[in-house]
Amino acid sequence: MVSSARPSVSADFEHALMREVMASELLRVKALIITTAILVVVIAVTYYLEEAAVERLWQGGMRPIYVYEILLPFILFELWVYSTIRRHMEKDRDLPIYRRYLGVLIETSMPTIALMLHIQNMGTIKALGFVAPLAYCIFIVLSTLRLDFWLSAFTGLVAAVQMFCVAMFYHPTVGSDDVPALFYNGARSTLVLILGVLAGAVGLQLKRSFAASIRAATARDRVTNLFGQHVSPQVVERLMAEGTSTRSDIRRAAVMFVDFRSFTASARSRTPHEVVERLDGAFAVLVEILDRHGGIVNKFLGDGFLALFGAPLDAANAAHRAVAAAREMLMAMERVNALSDWKLRIGIGVHFGEVVAGNIGSPRRKEYTVIGDTVNFASRLEALNKEFGSQLLISAAVREALGAEGEDAVSLGEVPIRGYEQPMAIWQLG
Repeated sequence: MVSSARPSVSADFEHALMREVMASELLRVKALIITTAILVVVIAVTYYLEEAAVERLWQGGMRPIYVYEILLPFILFELWVYSTIRRHMEKDRDLPIYRRYLGVLIETSMPTIALMLHIQNMGTIKALGFVAPLAYCIFIVLSTLRLDFWLSAFTGLVAAVQMFCVAMFYHPTVGSDDVPALFYNGARSTLVLILGVLAGAVGLQLKRSFAASIRAATARDRVTNLFGQHVSPQVVERLMAEGTSTRSDIRRAAVMFVDFRSFTASARSRTPHEVVERLDGAFAVLVEILDRHGGIVNKFLGDGFLALFGAPLDAANAAHRAVAAAREMLMAMERVNALSDWKLRIGIGVHFGEVVAGNIGSPRRKEYTVIGDTVNFASRLEALNKEFGSQLLISAAVREALGAEGEDAVSLGEVPIRGYEQPMAIWQLG
């Protein structure tokens, strides 16, 4: 049986990465809006405070309306872009790639319009040496937040081509040595293009870092979804390092059932808060013991749980680990009961053998679990504690696996087991 977990993980990763890229894009748009708004204010204030200096620089051609005709429409455009990205995020849809490139072309053309306006009023040499060409750098630097190498490179290309074409169109004179305008403007534009490529490289590295973080988080989420939040961090790390199979397979594992004896009856006289608090406190102690012995809680079963040793991770001494954990659980419950007026008594059944382990469930929700006769028999063992007044029963397979460590086990003989035609050998441990 093959599970769909791997495609699901890939889809989850791509979806998370897409949202991370769009969130970064939102940050870029915000930065552009804020930068442009500050620029509007600075230009307006400078004009009104130093009108004479501005007029000399612009040769009498500067008017505040020029600022508003270029920058304010640009701010409105960016606000529209921002709202569009937000709508796509709400619908969990990515932006079409053509819209991204069209957005680059429109945005990066804004400094070009400003440069042409500067040239017409200042003159070519002054305009090319003033702030308009430097404005391209703002768009190139912020393009790193697109997290796309080609978009950043395209931003640099648009800026380089437009700046070169505008400069060549107005035929600037280049110094007293009559340096060819083609070479002069080509060198400047090439540097802008290189800046775009470098910005793309930075954006690509940022995207890889985001992807690595998301991939790790997705892997952790997958482990948590399959095995539950009660899997220890150490087990999670091993599962992530060794990988979790998407196939069901047969494993030799120790299966442990733990149940609190007569818990339902004693809980009737308690408040819901008291019941949950007492049960949570006891589970915390028992699960911590399981963690230390390399077991995992496969599922909680009301006032009990199913634990596994040897699945999903192999363990050569699964039966030894399970019995050691069970013994420690009994001692731990004695210590817990000494501190509480609500005494809890647990019953434990441990069996060792082959289980079918894998991801079982619907296409929308799967969980890792084990099935088979070994699981059923371990459940029957735990239930027999009530009949024998015991707390820890093991099967003959566990007793055999323990060897000398199980010499203190007391044989209860061949015991009839519900669901089994023949009586089965049962052993009790103190």
